[in-house]
Parts: sequence; C-alpha cells; structure tokens
Amino acid sequence: MTLLTATRIISFCEGISTLLLFGVAMPLKYVYKIPMAVSIVGPIHGALFILLLLLLFIVIKRHGLPFSVWAWGFLAALIPTGPFIYDRYLCRQCGRIESK
Repeated sequence: MTLLTATRIISFCEGISTLLLFGVAMPLKYVYKIPMAVSIVGPIHGALFILLLLLLFIVIKRHGLPFSVWAWGFLAALIPTGPFIYDRYLCRQCGRIESK
C-alpha cells in the first residue's frame, strides 16, 4: 500500500467519522440526552483528524507539492463532506507530479 493510498483511506474514515459525529452522536447527545455517543465517536474522530493532517503533510513533502495542497486538505477536513471532494483534488495533484 502506498502512502497516498493510506492517506486516502484515512481521509475517507475521517469523513465518515465527521458524518457520524454530526449526524448521529451530536443529535443523540443534545436531542435525546445520550452523551455517551459523543464520548465514543468524538475521540475517534479527533485521532483520525490529526492522523489525516500528518499524512497529508508527509504526502505533500514527498511529492513536492505546494503547501496550499495541505491547506486545502485542512479546510476540507473541517467540512462534513469535504474529505470526499478533496480526494479527487489530491489524486489530480499527485498524478501531475508522478506523470512528469
């Protein structure tokens, strides 16, 4: 498995964890008064978020990409569906470098 593939998998998992946190765990906590869901999903999401940012940093350094590629990845990770959209952008950027 390449580093880019691992980063894409973590990005996908981070995106799913964001959707679970905002769409399931937080409503359970605030609407149905069940805070346990956030205490489970929250730390998992936080760990995936940090791991994603670290992997993105390594990928841009290894591929010689500009820092803006990392910044867009950071911003995409803040939006619930952002990692899914950013995936295509990252693959295009890495593909341009590999094809040269």
